[in-house]
Amino acid sequence: MIEFRFAVDDLATTSFAYSPLQEAVFSLRCLHDPGRYPHHRPWLRRIRPRMESLDHELLTALVAPWLWVPDFLTPRPERARPAFADELDEVRATPHGLVDTDFRATYRTEDALPSVVAQGLADPAALLTRIADALDAYWHACLADDWWPRVQSILEADLAHRGRVLTEQGVGALLSGLDARLSWTGHDLRLATEDFWGRAPWPEPGISIAGRGMVLLPTLFARGAQPLIDPSRPPTLIYPARGRATLSEKPPPVTDRALARLLGRPRARLLLLLAEPASTTELAHRLEVTPGAVSQHLAVLYDAGLLSRTRSGRIVRYTRTTLGDELCR
Repeated sequence: MIEFRFAVDDLATTSFAYSPLQEAVFSLRCLHDPGRYPHHRPWLRRIRPRMESLDHELLTALVAPWLWVPDFLTPRPERARPAFADELDEVRATPHGLVDTDFRATYRTEDALPSVVAQGLADPAALLTRIADALDAYWHACLADDWWPRVQSILEADLAHRGRVLTEQGVGALLSGLDARLSWTGHDLRLATEDFWGRAPWPEPGISIAGRGMVLLPTLFARGAQPLIDPSRPPTLIYPARGRATLSEKPPPVTDRALARLLGRPRARLLLLLAEPASTTELAHRLEVTPGAVSQHLAVLYDAGLLSRTRSGRIVRYTRTTLGDELCR
């Protein structure tokens, strides 16, 4: 059991974020245990040929057999929606001694270190450069174009849901609702760790937030809530994102003939897809059409009052309005 101890001021500085770098690193868990992540199998099938041109040995070694990853590879985001390139720059700036410390904490014993890591730790600077270059190549070859837009949409929908829970039910329901392992006592957030991938007893069962703020990060690659390996790092809690199963879903067929006759099949399909927020790019990937074609139909549906939209930086996400929901029903 781990207890995160909150003062009143600590609740005021607790925030949500998501991290493209974290999701990229955690996605490497699929290479170790694809059976644990059934919703990612279509993506795995697509990327296997691309992996042959990457530093596969090193990428695989970034995840221990029990699926831990070194903490320096998942730095706590400084803002809610960081860019992958900015996070990777932070990894490149990791103190060299921390690379060695984090790998040894991840693999727990000297004998468990893969040879590519054990040899690389003789020159941590070179190893760090190789890791960052490998992750950059992996991101652009396997994730950025057709995977991240969909994952980002799921993470955005999760954050929107958490905001509604906070508004309607309060902090206690928000925190305890992140995962079945979590419970809120009114001043402590308790995390049960008995089945946390065989983790040894936690070295510090009580962790005080102590004005450092806690960041809550949804992920598609965890079955339950989990902290960083090193409890002395700034408080971070990773939890399973809602809607993970939708990653493998194909666009639903337009079965309501009346809806299709009223709107046309492209607009009817878009309206059915937008039960959860999504961007133009993500919808275009799912429907295998151009973003321009999607944008035209979204504009018509928005003008008709069937969709609402919200902006996050340069990304605009659409979702159905109450009128859109009623029409779909």
